[in-house]
Amino acid sequence: MKKLAVVALGGNALLRDNQSGTIDEQEQNTTDTLENLIFLIREGYDLVITHGNGPQVGNILMRNDSGEQTYGIPQMPLDICVADSQGGIGYMIERMMRNVLLKHGIKKEIVTLVTAVVVEETDPAFQNPTKRVGKVYDREQADQLAKAKGWTFKEEIKVAGGWRRAVPSPVPKQIINEKVIEYLAHQGVITIAVGGGGIPVYYDADGKVRAAEAVIDKDLASGLLAARIGADEFYILTDVPFIYRNFKKPDQEILEFLDYADAKRYLEAGEFGEGSMAPKINACLKFIEHGGQKAVITEAFKLEDKSYGSKITKIYDPGDKEKGERRKMKIKD
Repeated sequence: MKKLAVVALGGNALLRDNQSGTIDEQEQNTTDTLENLIFLIREGYDLVITHGNGPQVGNILMRNDSGEQTYGIPQMPLDICVADSQGGIGYMIERMMRNVLLKHGIKKEIVTLVTAVVVEETDPAFQNPTKRVGKVYDREQADQLAKAKGWTFKEEIKVAGGWRRAVPSPVPKQIINEKVIEYLAHQGVITIAVGGGGIPVYYDADGKVRAAEAVIDKDLASGLLAARIGADEFYILTDVPFIYRNFKKPDQEILEFLDYADAKRYLEAGEFGEGSMAPKINACLKFIEHGGQKAVITEAFKLEDKSYGSKITKIYDPGDKEKGERRKMKIKD
């Protein structure tokens, strides 16, 4: 059987910080990123692709606001907005991937699955919403919306005097249709799933599937999917080529090879940013815990170059520490 890899595309794979977010920009960014997956296909891997949706679902929520205020169109709940973003982004990735495969003369089927992910209704995150979504309001507007809709608001870190809606971010527990995803992937179908962390749902006392007003961390959901479908390798593509200790500090250190124990120790010691690298490390650890062989965090455009990327395995491969030390010396030189 071929090796199976789950590749999680970070937000910068679709939209750069300095861009306005036009469809032309997003399609070009997506194409550039997908070009880097060709080598995995040529090396015989079956692929599942996951992706973020932060800017896109935020824009959908703002259109929700505008439509209600301007035209009286009823707002859609957050789960529907996540589903909308999954379908739109998945379609874009699928179409761009078909064109990339055509360019390289590769024939493969591709499918996008709008994916629901199960969370627990009792997850503590529902009592402490922390994930900021949607439009930035002033304090008066935020207070009015909190009263009218029962929303929770928190100060926006990047905008002085701004407030944004905060929603729960519960831990993913199960991927609905995970067996379908596994089957398709092992049939050689490039499968796009768990977009934006998946649509958050829970089972009620009668076993019915209910929607949750929440968002799920994309990397955690992707790592869970990778573990549950028996993937051999899990890749998180981001905007930095390595995991670092003391990131952007004078004593910054590249961590290229990590075993499970060291990665967990660094995570628990607070070595990684809570809003950036820590969730990615946690997702990789969960994958390794459930039998995954190797997790890699690297820059999207460095994926094929194996001299880049931080690798997390259950135990060190022989020589990894020595290779890591040699690489550090090379980079310093």
